[in-house]
Amino acid sequence: MVSPDEVLAFWLDECAPEEWYKSDPAFDEKVRERFLATWEAASEGSLSLWLTYPSGTLAYIILTDQFPRNMFRDTAQAFATDDIARAAAKMAIDRDWDMKIDEPARQFFYLPLMHAESLCDQDRAVRLIHTRMPETGHHNRDHACAHRAVIRDYGRFPYRNAALGRKTTPAEQAFLDAGGYASAIQAQLAQAS
Repeated sequence: MVSPDEVLAFWLDECAPEEWYKSDPAFDEKVRERFLATWEAASEGSLSLWLTYPSGTLAYIILTDQFPRNMFRDTAQAFATDDIARAAAKMAIDRDWDMKIDEPARQFFYLPLMHAESLCDQDRAVRLIHTRMPETGHHNRDHACAHRAVIRDYGRFPYRNAALGRKTTPAEQAFLDAGGYASAIQAQLAQAS
């Protein structure tokens, strides 16, 4: 088990921002080795004290929303704690705790909403990034808008279908064949320029 400060030190200080979103098996293994036991504790509901202050909640969200995407890449388990991450994020946002965290770390309060297969949560993510990340939010806004467009068009993220054992529709397959998320972000960037 690690502390909230150790999660934040690793993710925000030791890691470069470009490591946060790229697929790298060696980095994924490092996250798994250091944080798997703590993630398991969170998934079992035993880290509630982390949710009593802003930086602890930020660490909890990173642990339950970001780390599983590294530790369990391309499996259903990558999304296993999305619901508790989203609940923590909503609670923190309702208390304005996100505003107590400087950019760009503040974005991690909004990513559980961007990861949701819910148009309401997607709309809220776009709005929050637009209004609460004035300095660094432009890049995140493009991604938030692209995520929202995928949910608006398909009601879910088709690129999760294989991991989650879901049947892919013909329209989703055409989207995946055209590049999937890469095509969605390119469309968003073209629209924004």
